[in-house]
Amino acid sequence: MPDRILIVEDEQDLADTLAYNLEREGFEPVIAHRGEDALQLALRDPTPTLVLLDLMLPDMPGTEVCRRLRNTQKTAAVPIIMVTAKSDEIDRVVGFEVGADDYVVKPFSVRELLLRIRAVLRRSRADSRTSERLVVGRLEVETDAHRVTVDGGEIRLTALEFKLLQQFIERRGRVQTREHLLAQVWGIEADVTTRTVDTHVKRLRDKLGPGGAYIETIRGVGYRMRPDPGDDGR
Repeated sequence: MPDRILIVEDEQDLADTLAYNLEREGFEPVIAHRGEDALQLALRDPTPTLVLLDLMLPDMPGTEVCRRLRNTQKTAAVPIIMVTAKSDEIDRVVGFEVGADDYVVKPFSVRELLLRIRAVLRRSRADSRTSERLVVGRLEVETDAHRVTVDGGEIRLTALEFKLLQQFIERRGRVQTREHLLAQVWGIEADVTTRTVDTHVKRLRDKLGPGGAYIETIRGVGYRMRPDPGDDGR
């Protein structure tokens, strides 16, 4: 069965062009021109394999569509690529914060978008094959269920925050530079700066509460996760 791609785009010509090219590449495209329509289509069976999401829709911002998809159990793990004319860094940061897996700025080449779609799908499938339970002190991560708990209480994270925490835990005890985190968490396609890493780490620490103390800042280098917040790492 072909991968089902939900195109959320209010420009008819662009939506039709994307659908045509996706179909040629063996995908099954489905089009929604409004945010509410997209949310309804996403809940139908079969669930979309990936969502291409414009930020400027006639009825609601694309960021709100993304947030709702991430907060709905059926679509929480569906990869989302934002496709928009908004190119400022703050727009990218907000996009990743609400759960986007990649961010493509208009105008773009269809070939580039297809490459990004395949890259995001590869990462998504690799994550599902390596599902496991990761534990560090008071923190527990269930990668298959996309579930994080601290002292038994569940913490709600965006998809990007979850990837960041998973990266820290899988490489616990090792220092990770901001550049390394950008490459591993955001992916080479993501055009964001190292300052974005600091913003997300701070947000992640705040959400984890006492569990945030496990993530240590290494001045001038990056970050490290320790097995215990009182452990000096030696």
